[in-house]
Amino acid sequence: MPTDASDPTNEPISSNSRTSPPETNESDIEDSRKLTKTPSFGKTVRFMEIEAVEERDSSVDTLFPDFEIEEWTTTSFEELFLADDWKDITDNCLLRKKVLQASPENVLTPAWGQEVTLKMQGVLEDRTVVEKDCKLVFIIGEGDVNQALEECAISMTQGEIALLLADSQYTYGHLGREPDIPAWDPLLYQLQLLDFREKPDPLSLPIPERIRIGNQKRERGNFYFQREEYSMAAQAYCMALDMLTTQNTNSVDNQSCAAEEEDEEVNDYRVKCLNNLAAAQLKLGQFDEALHTSRDVLFLDPQNVKALFRKGKLLSDRGEYEEAMETLKKALKLEPSTKLHNMQLHESIMQYAYIYIYIYIYIYNTYHLCIYISQMLYYNNKDKLKKYLSNLA
Repeated sequence: MPTDASDPTNEPISSNSRTSPPETNESDIEDSRKLTKTPSFGKTVRFMEIEAVEERDSSVDTLFPDFEIEEWTTTSFEELFLADDWKDITDNCLLRKKVLQASPENVLTPAWGQEVTLKMQGVLEDRTVVEKDCKLVFIIGEGDVNQALEECAISMTQGEIALLLADSQYTYGHLGREPDIPAWDPLLYQLQLLDFREKPDPLSLPIPERIRIGNQKRERGNFYFQREEYSMAAQAYCMALDMLTTQNTNSVDNQSCAAEEEDEEVNDYRVKCLNNLAAAQLKLGQFDEALHTSRDVLFLDPQNVKALFRKGKLLSDRGEYEEAMETLKKALKLEPSTKLHNMQLHESIMQYAYIYIYIYIYIYNTYHLCIYISQMLYYNNKDKLKKYLSNLA
């Protein structure tokens, strides 16, 4: 997956030592710990509808009542990172797994690009529950969840139950996740691989399902964008656009009014996603791509002010002032009440207006200069012409 090289959380993981924040004078963690809820308890690592998150708040404290072992409830993470009976998933010993319940022999494991379903819950070292989902569905490799869960999923067999210990480099890194996961904090998961299958073809899904999945990926892109991980954000937006398609096998004549409304809804979400993609491309310095994306927005929504403004600004940066002026004026006409756009558009329009004025003055003066020089030469007034040219110099 492409990453933003400026973000330490996305740099190649090569160190054999755990990533940790600067040392503090905090007291040692007590041996006796309880599972506690955070303000965002129930929030999963993927983006869910608010109703689904609220519903999970009333669930029991643990999804694995038969596996309340010491390593899950009290053992320090430092001990777990050094334990001999844990298996390293990666070569740097920063992602470790311990199988609690093995699957029968000869059971297959999922592969990259397949859809998996996990039962999972995750805790901080003080055993505060920060992630929980009894049916987490994601595509391995598409960035819908953190890297730790993706790496562990491809190491599991169907039905397997395991503990997963993940250094912050594989979860939420130096930024953490507000408000519940501090920066640099490792996480401990309990996981069960419930099922896996080939990634479904978007065209085989009903349009409401495409919208749901597409919006989850768009929200994931927004999550990366807010963390300034713009490459990951752009990738998420592109995957959302792949899902937000209205193509189907039905003929146009057989489409009902409801289907047309669904298509219109899909296009509305495509416009949002394309606008977000253009913003990420601008952050990455991909100006030609951002211009192309803005034009895609305007193909679906010719009066989209955000896309008009971006297109006008990008055109002006390319020196295509005439088209830029027309585009910016259209944006200003459509939304004159927006102060920010109003100010920026007026500033841009005035900038280009001055350019045109200077060009006009230059051409005008050049024209009259040629006429004057021609007149002096015609009347053979070389002394007056020489004096005039010396004054210009």
